[in-house]
Formats: sequence, C-alpha cells, structure tokens
Amino acid sequence: MTEIETNHNSHQNHHLSVRVQESDFDVSDELKALRGLSPRIGGIATFLGLVRDLNDNADVSGLFLEHYPGMTEKQILQILQEADQRWNVIGATVMHRIGQLSPLDQIVFVAVASEHRGDAFTACEFVIDYLKTRATFWKKETTPEGDRWLVTRDTDVAVVDAWQEKLGDDLS
Repeated sequence: MTEIETNHNSHQNHHLSVRVQESDFDVSDELKALRGLSPRIGGIATFLGLVRDLNDNADVSGLFLEHYPGMTEKQILQILQEADQRWNVIGATVMHRIGQLSPLDQIVFVAVASEHRGDAFTACEFVIDYLKTRATFWKKETTPEGDRWLVTRDTDVAVVDAWQEKLGDDLS
C-alpha cells in the first residue's frame, strides 16, 4: 500500500493536505479534521468522485490507476497553493486513490474550508478542474472488449482554458 501525505502551511499559515493512497478513506473523518482547523470556518465545499460503470458507451468493470510518486503530490500541492492565493482558503484536502478500483468506489475527494461559501465553492471547483488536467495519473479501464488506457478529455482541457480566460492569466 502506498500512502503519501504532504501537509503544507502556506504563506498565510493555512493547512493544505495531499494524499495519494490505495486505501479507501472516510469522508466524515476528513470533514471533521478540516472543521477542527479554525473557528473562523463558515463553510466547507466538497467534491467526491466515484468510479463509474459506464464510460464512452462501454461497460466498465474496473479502473486501475497509477501515478508518479512524489511528482503527482507536488503537482496537486501546487494546485492547492494557487487556490489558496486566489481565494480565502483556511484549509484544503485532496485525496486521490490509486490501484485497482471497482464501480462505485471512491476515487477522489476534494474539500475546501473557508470563512464564506463563495470562496469555498469556487476554490473547490478550481482544484478539481485543475486536478483533472495537471496531476499525473494514468488510468486503465477494464471493459468487456478488453483494457484501455484513458486520455485527458477535450472537455476537461476546455474547462481549464475557461478558468485561464476568466482569471486572466496562464495557470499551466
């Protein structure tokens, strides 16, 4: 089992946590940890991604994920730091699973704590959008026709392009 945790206190002394692991996680435990960071927290926005049983019109019975240890965590931490610099983030957590997963298994969890819901929602959306295109993961689906490697979707790239246009700079 690979479990790597990177905790970073940003320039504003905010808690940013990145974990890439094979084991499942408990969303309730993660929310409790974020809530405990500061009494200033007024809201936590979350995204929980699950393995689907259908993708590109094919039944999916499994998903295998690999990553580049050390580099992937650094890439995710950079995304969190960017969100921390742009919005009022008190704390943020990203957990991403690797290894063999089945439909309905939890694959990714993003949570952002802030004083106000607007910053929490926007930062959470930013993090998951950038995670899809800027963090190095290799994904292989198992279908009745055999295994197939997945590539970054054009729609995910377009979402990041829209962020860059909206924020007025290049965040690549």
